[in-house]
Amino acid sequence: MKIKPLLLGIGGILVVVGLLAGGKALQIGALIKNKKAKILPPEVVATSRVQQQNWESLVIAVGSLEAVQGVTVAAELTGKVVAISFEPGGQVKAGDLLVQQDISQEAAQLRAAEATVALSKVTFERAKKMLETKVVAEANYDNAEAQMKQSLAQADTIRAIIAKKTIRAPFDGRLGIRQVHIGQIIREGTPIVSLQSLDPIFVNFLVPQQQLAQVQPGYPVRITSDGLPAGQVITGAITAVNPEVDTASRNLRVQATVANQGHLLRPGMFVNVAVVQPQSNPVLAIPATAVLYAPYSDSVFLVEEAKEGEGGPAGQVVRQQFVRLGEKYGDFVAVSSGLAPGQTVVATGVFKLRNGLAVTVDNALLPEFKLTPQPKDE
Repeated sequence: MKIKPLLLGIGGILVVVGLLAGGKALQIGALIKNKKAKILPPEVVATSRVQQQNWESLVIAVGSLEAVQGVTVAAELTGKVVAISFEPGGQVKAGDLLVQQDISQEAAQLRAAEATVALSKVTFERAKKMLETKVVAEANYDNAEAQMKQSLAQADTIRAIIAKKTIRAPFDGRLGIRQVHIGQIIREGTPIVSLQSLDPIFVNFLVPQQQLAQVQPGYPVRITSDGLPAGQVITGAITAVNPEVDTASRNLRVQATVANQGHLLRPGMFVNVAVVQPQSNPVLAIPATAVLYAPYSDSVFLVEEAKEGEGGPAGQVVRQQFVRLGEKYGDFVAVSSGLAPGQTVVATGVFKLRNGLAVTVDNALLPEFKLTPQPKDE
């Protein structure tokens, strides 16, 4: 009597399980059917052609600036500063007075020496006339001549001391920060002020010995620096190449000279140097934004025509192509292998693409790619 209700309960459970399984199967079948029937819309992309371009061939280096003439003006003799005739940071001409030391003692000695010179000259002229008439011996004439020359030398010595204590600019240039004060006793070698000739200015840089033939005197150079206004390039030319290679680094030292109007470049600054070669370099170029960069290999997406029956309707699809890249120039990057001229690549938004994805080309919003872009401050 108890077995019959148990069997009825098991049968009911089996019916419920069967109904649930059947419903779930119907749902899964409907989802599969809808997925097969669903067609994703094509991705809208902007494209660019693989171009054959002739790029400038450049030798890139990091350089350091050096003044054509630069010194720290210093005292030659010990003395007291009585006058400072320059403004720190000012521009001076060769011969301009910078600092005057006390020369009161030397000035008095010079007046006495000049009086001695005058007397010795008179004595010499008198002895000369008397020698002509045989009134004095020739020895007296020689003595008068020697005394005159000695007095002249003594006066010149005092004038040289005065000149050394009258400190002047040795060449045209810009002054630095003053390092002495009025009333200060400065000794021989005491620094007074830095003086640098800034226009033109030297650029010193190193290149590997393998690039010796690419850095000949007269080759043009371009200088850029973080210290210059954005986008500004200063041009010059190579003026000297060291005749020897450094045995430790096997690098060659090169010096270029560039104009420095406005004195935007200063000695000691680091700059980027590009030596322009006389011959151009033919390359295959694509926009740098067309590259999908990855640790294992860089790639691009080619736009190709898909025929009907190849996994979907006819249209345009993308195919991932691995490439080997070369140097960059402006908005472009050179491709050394993997592409051919005339092929079409997706120019922007490559991160959202995958192999075989259907696409529609719309270049209405394609940015303008340039070899020499000029960014604008907004």
